[in-house]
Amino acid sequence: MSMDFNNSENQSSFDLIPNNTLAKVRMSIKPGGYDDPNQGWVGGYATKNDATGSVYLSCEFVILEGLYAKRKVWGIIGLHSNKGAEWGNMGRSFIKAILNSARGVSENDNSPAAQNARRISGFADLDGIEFVAKITTKKDQNEESRNEIRFAITPDHKDYQAFMGSVAPMATKIPTSANSAPAANNRPAWAR
Repeated sequence: MSMDFNNSENQSSFDLIPNNTLAKVRMSIKPGGYDDPNQGWVGGYATKNDATGSVYLSCEFVILEGLYAKRKVWGIIGLHSNKGAEWGNMGRSFIKAILNSARGVSENDNSPAAQNARRISGFADLDGIEFVAKITTKKDQNEESRNEIRFAITPDHKDYQAFMGSVAPMATKIPTSANSAPAANNRPAWAR
């Protein structure tokens, strides 16, 4: 291995992505090794902060296309806080919006198929999920600006189709008759 770095590429710019930028992202979860089977938190995906008792998903969001393709934004999704239910409820709302975005479900759709699309068997179902995100900026504890993702854009948003394509997964009719069972089996489990 050569120790001559003259031919190496220059560093990329790490300027902030502009506030309120929409982008299609892939979310990965960094396993924290914490499980609580009573809550359905298995597989080691959750992380527990031993100092505060808070439990969360440590996530990396990779922008998939467009001007900021391959850029990464890191964040957490709250699952539990000893201070009260609000943080966990915000995390549950965010996960619901992620599922709505990824699976093409309107937030106002309460049909059985839509309800099924909002169910997961575990956090592993979220690891690698692709959805449309709103990237915002905020100040961290050191008063430095950084990007974050706290909102998923659902099919109800006017720009959703531009990112997810012209046919969202739930936009196609789900077969309901027994004669159409083979077609239903080709659909993801949540859409059956």
